[in-house]
Amino acid sequence: MAKWIVLNKGGNFQEIGQHLRISPILARIVRNRGAVGEEAARAYLYGTMQELHDPYLLHGMDNAVELLGDKIAEKRKIRVIGDYDADGVCSSYILWRLITYLGGDASVRLPDRVKDGYGLNETMVEEAVRDGVDTIITCDNGIAAAGALDKAKEAGLSVIVTDHHEIPFHVEDGAAYYDLPGADVILEPKMARERIRREDAGPEDFYYPFRDICGAEVTYKLAAAMLGNPDLSDPAQSGQEAALLRELLAFAAIATVCDVMPLQDENRILVREGLKEASRTENVGLKALLLATGIYGTPLTGYHAGFVIGPCINACGRMENAQKALDLFMESNPVKASARAEELRDLNEERKSLTEQGVQEACAMVEAQRAAGGAVDKVFLLYLPDTRESIAGIIAGKVREKYAHPTFVLTDAEGRPGMLKGSGRSIDAYDMFSEMNGAKDLMEKFGGHKLAAGLSVKKENLEALRARLNEQCSLEEDAFRNVIYADMVLSPAYASAELVQQMKLLEPCGQGNAKPLFIAAGLTVQGGRILGKKRNVVRFTAQDAHGSGYPFLLFAAGEGAEALLVPGTRIDAVYYPDLNEYNGTTTLQFVIRDWQHSKR
Repeated sequence: MAKWIVLNKGGNFQEIGQHLRISPILARIVRNRGAVGEEAARAYLYGTMQELHDPYLLHGMDNAVELLGDKIAEKRKIRVIGDYDADGVCSSYILWRLITYLGGDASVRLPDRVKDGYGLNETMVEEAVRDGVDTIITCDNGIAAAGALDKAKEAGLSVIVTDHHEIPFHVEDGAAYYDLPGADVILEPKMARERIRREDAGPEDFYYPFRDICGAEVTYKLAAAMLGNPDLSDPAQSGQEAALLRELLAFAAIATVCDVMPLQDENRILVREGLKEASRTENVGLKALLLATGIYGTPLTGYHAGFVIGPCINACGRMENAQKALDLFMESNPVKASARAEELRDLNEERKSLTEQGVQEACAMVEAQRAAGGAVDKVFLLYLPDTRESIAGIIAGKVREKYAHPTFVLTDAEGRPGMLKGSGRSIDAYDMFSEMNGAKDLMEKFGGHKLAAGLSVKKENLEALRARLNEQCSLEEDAFRNVIYADMVLSPAYASAELVQQMKLLEPCGQGNAKPLFIAAGLTVQGGRILGKKRNVVRFTAQDAHGSGYPFLLFAAGEGAEALLVPGTRIDAVYYPDLNEYNGTTTLQFVIRDWQHSKR
């Protein structure tokens, strides 16, 4: 059973609501998202593209614009090296489109997830040298590729690194020092700029104002700087540079959502405006993908970016090669683009099917351990020999969501007998990377951060690794519960259609800007029925304490949901209000995120 926590942040919501002409309920939600006071709430709800941070505040921007501009003018061969996920594909497209628009000679190389692994490697440098490349520019990778980039510099290549990941460092005499790759220019939001010559400058003045931006946003900032940074909030900005930047904004927005960046500060504005641009895009390939997935002509939200568009892009890197997705966005022929888009959609359907099979197998292993009656592992280490290593992380994430336990999924490493590779997904209370450090002697290779990691381990060490990770884990049983944060306790009587319309101002919702949730206590079930092909959707009516009835909908109904069909059952529910449009009629309904038998 999940743990429910009600956010309880203070503020004068009545006054803020009056001044901004919004419901006090919405004003409270905005405060829960971190906007303190009227001006912050106004910026949160109505911020424009003018409020994006100046691209030149990024470390290295001046030098990047100058060097890349010179290489384009000199017609030097430029090789863009990206990554195989949505952020890597989108940032690669942004750079390729920018350079070719400016008259440059650009090619793109994306790594193969299994053969090449993540990011730039020495083989790619050797390829670039053979191809007569003059300049390598990385995107969504490179900051940790010191060996490969040193080789590039030794071969006489110019190097520009654009990245957003953590910068490797070492500690010496108590002080931390960057371990930077050999590069002519590094464009990196987490890297301090040169010292600001101002007496009142504090430590934060040396950094980009908002460091949680993705690789595609870094390249978008570079594009904005090279195109004169036109003000896209001004409809009068209708030149070619503004049109190109609007096209690229759509890709930066999709990547920001897919890379699970917090939808706060400038990310929130960029994604909101970028999804508007995506919905009316003139990019032939992106338009074809929207058509193939049935969302063309629909106002796009963070959901569409993260759960429809993004998975199709990522499926290429997982199932075949990410180049397929990049080729789609480069395609100018609508007929060819349509065929490419349908291929991406079909690859994603295949990926979903394989993922579902893997999740079922993984959950069966967990349930078998539970049924055995002994102690259940705190840290799940699941070996699925028939699973592709490229989807191990997705499976681990879904098992983690179901059981609220840190989960590793491993499978046989391709072409390496006796070796296993896999990915892990964690819960907030378990620092996965730190705990793996305590078992590093049992692994051949590992890396990651608090909530996600990858690893390689000899099959003979699998059980020892499982035992070690569980012995080290000091979490108590209460930590293995999903946590749901609700904005407030609110009777459905106050969740009106007008409030639902106002809640659209909160979009885009996602990481760091959650969809609003409310708690309704003491509801009495009046009756209902089961719907859906899989018979896992429950539609029922329930009364509040005043006897008013409301329609509720529960998707992915689990064990015990039959109680929601029994009149008189008393429940508490976490829900959100929504508008249901059917046959030209719009009605209010309440979608349940979680429920439990009422204690009242």
